[in-house]
Amino acid sequence: MKAKILDKLKQIEQDKNIEILFAVESGSRAWGFASPDSDYDIRFVYKHSKDWYLNL
Repeated sequence: MKAKILDKLKQIEQDKNIEILFAVESGSRAWGFASPDSDYDIRFVYKHSKDWYLNL
C-alpha cells in the first residue's frame, strides 16, 4: 500500500504543479484504531512555484 500512496502523491504533484514537502498518515490507522475496511487518510503540506505566489 505504501507504494500506491507514494505513486498517488507523485501524481498529485504533477497534476497540480506543486511540490509536497511533508506527508503523514492520519485517521484511524495512524491512531491504531483501524478496522479491516478502514481507508487510508493522508495529509500533506505543499508549495506552489514562486510565480504562483507572485501572481495576482
